[in-house]
Amino acid sequence: MSEWIYFIHAPRENFAETMTDEERSVWGVHFERFRRLLAEGVIVLVGPTLGPVNTGIAIFEAPDEAAARKIMEEDPVIAGGYARGELRPFRISLLRGRD
Repeated sequence: MSEWIYFIHAPRENFAETMTDEERSVWGVHFERFRRLLAEGVIVLVGPTLGPVNTGIAIFEAPDEAAARKIMEEDPVIAGGYARGELRPFRISLLRGRD
């Protein structure tokens, strides 16, 4: 299993503070999907950067790039056009509790 990271680029600065009700709803579905993927053992970690530029990251495992891309592209905020995704291969070199 390979590790991957995808960046979730919000559509504007201060996005977390300026979300519309519609955006908040879709981002809620996005978060619940991450909870499910975490329970299934796919997700390693997820979270947003803080401050005026709210970029999210998701580190996860997938067998290959096609499967990793599918996970990213099926994210409701990416699929719905509420954010832009950027996928890259990733390697966890050190992880507290694992090493």
